[in-house]
Amino acid sequence: MAVPGDPPNGTPEGIGGGDDELRPDEYRSVVFDEDFVRAARLQEFSARERMGEHARAVRSRSIWSGGASAHGNGTPGRGARQGMLLVLLIATAFAVAVYLGLRNPYVPPEGGNAEPLTSTVVPLAPASVVPGGRPVDLYANSPAADYRVGAAGITLPAVRRTHHFSESQVVAALSIAKDYLVQSSLDPDVLAGNASRPVRVLLDPGQLAQFDESMASPSGDGRHAATGWLVRFAPRAVVVADSRIRVSGTLAFEERSPEVLEVTTDHTFVYAVRPATGQPAAVDGASLFTVRRELRLRFDREDLTARRAELVSAYVMAGPQDCATEPAEGFRPLPAGSAPTTVGPPATDPYASGHPRLTAGLCGVLAQPSASPAPGTPDPGTSTPAPPTEGSSVSPAP
Repeated sequence: MAVPGDPPNGTPEGIGGGDDELRPDEYRSVVFDEDFVRAARLQEFSARERMGEHARAVRSRSIWSGGASAHGNGTPGRGARQGMLLVLLIATAFAVAVYLGLRNPYVPPEGGNAEPLTSTVVPLAPASVVPGGRPVDLYANSPAADYRVGAAGITLPAVRRTHHFSESQVVAALSIAKDYLVQSSLDPDVLAGNASRPVRVLLDPGQLAQFDESMASPSGDGRHAATGWLVRFAPRAVVVADSRIRVSGTLAFEERSPEVLEVTTDHTFVYAVRPATGQPAAVDGASLFTVRRELRLRFDREDLTARRAELVSAYVMAGPQDCATEPAEGFRPLPAGSAPTTVGPPATDPYASGHPRLTAGLCGVLAQPSASPAPGTPDPGTSTPAPPTEGSSVSPAP
């Protein structure tokens, strides 16, 4: 007996009798329950909804359509809730990333661990008339006769490794110290006051603010003297008459801690100078100006890698110049044929407001140059020159 719905002549040959014969295992594990129907991507409109003009047969059930994926009580379905939660998490993460990018709460403290420079600059006044002449003759008749010229006078000591620093690291520290001396004492633009960057690039970043303030507003307060960082002549006062500057001195190194290596430099620089203003100077109108610099530079491992130094202290003696002038901004050598107008240091008012000059009362008398050092003169680097007092005779030559 035929069943309603079957073909009148039976099932044609070659065609299965039903879905189980056509695809016997494809849908056997699928349960077409209510949750399966709600999870469908497409939903068919009802007959009433399809009667409208230009009505579509189906609509998409995305996570944004709360009504399409809602339960009978109007609550969004599980898929919609998960999708909205995911979008919310992504938006929150993006907002946090933008906030941290605009306002980083982990900005390192400015200045780092570098110590500020402490400097002492002592003017040396001549005891008699400043001799003049041609630079070559002045050098030949001075203690600088046997000094080397320029950077050749800055020689490195014998190098050995320390307990925590290798030999190559010691060599790096000494070479950086030499570079600092060359740039801060021999560079023509630095000497003329036209540049300071050659020195600045060799300093630890923690000291740059102090260095910049010293260059912009020099002061004799022991922290902001430009002449503590470098050798600079007062602009438009004098010019270097001979580029072959005479140099002599020593370098020494010492391990201060497992992370810090210290280099001490003690050098004398002798410059032939002449006035920069007035009539052109005669050939024999030059004079010698001597600067003794003792510096202490420290290096950590990061400084050695970046080729920079931390200048800890500077003790400088320079002359001939008038003790009544302030040497913090730049040196003012007395020209040939002149004598000091004031031998002693400038008067200091202890009742004055503001920052007192820490080097107040420091002034020396420049020893008369001679072809050979006086007996008993210490070798370079064996001792630190004691702070001179008024009326004392000081020789800057090592």
